[in-house]
Amino acid sequence: MEKSESMNSSHEQILPYNPEWVEMYETEVEKLKEVFGKELLGIEHIGSTSVLGLDSKPIIDIMVLIASYRDADKYIEALGTIGYPFDKDIHEKTEFPERHLFRKGNPTEFHLSIAYADRGSFWKRQLAFRDYLRTHPEERDRYAELKHRLIKEDPTGQNSYIGDKTDLINEMLDKSGFVRWKPPVA
Repeated sequence: MEKSESMNSSHEQILPYNPEWVEMYETEVEKLKEVFGKELLGIEHIGSTSVLGLDSKPIIDIMVLIASYRDADKYIEALGTIGYPFDKDIHEKTEFPERHLFRKGNPTEFHLSIAYADRGSFWKRQLAFRDYLRTHPEERDRYAELKHRLIKEDPTGQNSYIGDKTDLINEMLDKSGFVRWKPPVA
């Protein structure tokens, strides 16, 4: 099977924590602040590369917060000029999206999520999980062990690697005190 941009070597490996990930985040943040300007409500380093001591895929996850999901599309063109193409087809297949997701690099170096203050709980959920791992090293290590086991079972780092982390993530979110948001019923 030929590798595509969505399935490449950065998704296939778990590496020991690297302090350069923080520097990569900080460099990228400056570019993103220019794109979002005054409408940027927040920007955070999330995901495993944001947790000191946590083994991770070498992909920097960045999350920005804007006021409304209605405004997210206006950033697509500007983000494309700094290397973040948007896959509208994948986005539109999501029943109730809580974010716009972009990838940069081949192999992928960055994931960028635009979260919306007026829809979903993506922003709060990501911060709760990250902060829980940062303050509970035994749970961080437990999560790392699961990731190593799953990447051996699913070397693509995609399908079951992602899905099989859900139960542990939800357990840790519950321990963090995070209250899950549910989409409105139509």
